[in-house]
Formats: sequence, C-alpha cells, structure tokens
Amino acid sequence: MNVIVHGGAGSTPEEPEERQAVLDGAARAGTEADSAVGAVQEAIRVLEDSPRFNAGVGGAVQSDGIVRTDAGIMTDRREAGAACSMPGVRRAVDVARAVMEETPHVLLSGVHAVDFAADHGIGVEEDLWSTRTRERWANLEPPAGGPREQLAWIEDRFGETADDPEGRELESDPKDHDDAGHDPAGHGPKDHDTVGAVASDGEHVAAATSTGGRWLALAGRVGDVPQIGSGFYCTPAGGASATGAGEDIARVTLSRLAVDHLEAGASAQEAADRAIDEFAAITDSTAGIIVCDRKGGMGSAYNSELMQTKALATN
Repeated sequence: MNVIVHGGAGSTPEEPEERQAVLDGAARAGTEADSAVGAVQEAIRVLEDSPRFNAGVGGAVQSDGIVRTDAGIMTDRREAGAACSMPGVRRAVDVARAVMEETPHVLLSGVHAVDFAADHGIGVEEDLWSTRTRERWANLEPPAGGPREQLAWIEDRFGETADDPEGRELESDPKDHDDAGHDPAGHGPKDHDTVGAVASDGEHVAAATSTGGRWLALAGRVGDVPQIGSGFYCTPAGGASATGAGEDIARVTLSRLAVDHLEAGASAQEAADRAIDEFAAITDSTAGIIVCDRKGGMGSAYNSELMQTKALATN
C-alpha cells in the first residue's frame, strides 16, 4: 500500500514536530489497511482524533459557536460520498464512506447527515472542542443576533483587507501573546485547513479529505472539502486531496485539475506542481495538494508557508 497524507496548508504551526508525528502515524495506519479506500479512511481517522489538526476534534468554530465537520471520499471507480455541516460528528470520513456505500447519493448535509450517521453506528453528539479552540472562543465576544449580525462581525474582524487578501485571520502581534504563545484576542496564526489522504494498492486508488472548516466562518458555511473535484477527486489515473483557501479551491476545482494532469501523462509530482502553479496564477491565493497515481507514485506541492505531509510506501 502506498499512502500520502497532509495536515493542511498554512503558516508554520505550533509544535510542528508533534504534528508531524501524528501524520507519520496516520500514514502507517493507512498502509495497514487491506484496500485503498480503507487506507484513506484509516489515515484520516487518526487525524480526526488529534486536536492538533482542523478536523474532527479541534475543528474550527463557526460564528454561532458551533464546530461543524465536512468530509468527502472517492475511488477510482468514480464512487463518491460526502457529508457536510455536521455538528458533533468527529468521524466525518466515516459518514462520507457510508454515504458512498449505503445510499444512491453523493452528499448529505446538516442535521440529516447527523441522523444518517447515528443510524449507521457512527458517533454523534461528541465534544469536538479542544483546549485551544475553547480558549480562543472564550476570549471573543460574538454577537447574539442572526446571520446578518454575525456576518458584519466576521467581516469587521476577519474580513478581506489589504493585509488579509484571502479573507482569513489576520496575523497577531507577538507582543499580544500570552505565555503559551496564544493571542487572547483570538487573532492567532492563519488556520490550517483540512486533512487529507490519497492511497494506491497498486490496482485501485482512493482519495479523501476531512475538515472542521474555517475559523469563524459564517454559521453554515461549507467550503471545498465535500465538493467532488474541489477538495478531493479520483479517477483510474489517480487521486488528489486539496487544502487551503476553500472558496478559491472550489472555484478552480483544484483536485480535479491535478488529476487531469495525471490523465494527460504527468507524474504525481508533476501533476501536483502544475496544479498549484495554475491555481496561484488564477487566484492569488494559497493552497496545497497531494497526489497519488494508480501505480503508487506520490507527489505534493503548496504555495503557502508550509504544508506538512507524509508519504509511505510498502508495495
């Protein structure tokens, strides 16, 4: 089994060595699976269980104070499933696989996706807060009103500015940090979006992506992750998982762009490099991509400050 995983593209995270160790463990878990689809699911489960990543436990908090999770999964047979906007669901990737295998649909959303998860024995009503996210939220004063008031607050605090062209969090001033290195006002380093995995067993390929969304996005916002061709994509040529500026990834369909290059004969690394170059030229935003082809060739590329990955081959 050949597996490549990512932990999100963004700025340099706190404790990168510890995060890398979790990624290493996720890749190992994937290589122990008996199928490509099982490999990406097992790898992502490890990352959803870790509060060091923006997926499952420790996911980003939306403007109404709720953590909602999204995930998508796809195989080289073009089987696909996704689920989004799920409060209290840690194993979003399990829900996505159940949608793929147990329904005629490709996407379920919101409380209905949560009900579906419960009916299939997947944990719901779980505490997705980490110490870090709880502390950040406690130091904010969100509005008590509806979407219009929340949106105005978001735009005022984290909206698009000359210093923040992607509409993400502004970098904090180190002098405002506490002893642990956090900014009590909530202006932490830019979030790391999503986790993902792509795997090949030498015959079949699968790709999957999971996320807790964007920190302080408007309640109900859904980004690229559960959208086929955007956050994830797979064909007989290979698969890809994307991370970064979600709205722009969706506009460009970044994962499909990478797989298109595989289908045109590019290697996995060439496909990743070309996709990110084209994405940057089109959007002026940051993103990352991991790619695995049918034979197990693997590659990754990003134009953010950092994207931690782990590629492991046992074939």
